Amino acid sequence: MGFEQDGKGEYFARPVIVFKKFNNEVFWGIPLSTKIKKGKFYTTINLEDNIPRVAIISQLRLIDGKRLYQKLGFINEIDYKNLIESVMNLCRTP
Repeated sequence: MGFEQDGKGEYFARPVIVFKKFNNEVFWGIPLSTKIKKGKFYTTINLEDNIPRVAIISQLRLIDGKRLYQKLGFINEIDYKNLIESVMNLCRTP
C-alpha cells in the first residue's frame, strides 16, 4: 500500500524486527530488506544466518502480534544498540 515495503511469497511476508514489545498483542516493528541502502532512514542489521540486511527505520509502525508467524532469529546486542540510536536520531531530526 503506498510507499510501504511489499512482502514476498504467498502471504506477502515481510521480515521485521520486534523493536519494542508493549504487551502480548502489539509491538513496534521495523521492516527489514536485503536491498542494501545507506542513509539516515536505514541501518545495517546482521541476523544469525549472516545474510546482510537493512532495517528501514522510517517505516517503524505498530503491528499486531497475530501477524507474526515465523521466527528468523536474533540480532546481536551491538546491532540492537545501533538500531536504537538510529531511531532516536531520526526522532531528533527536525
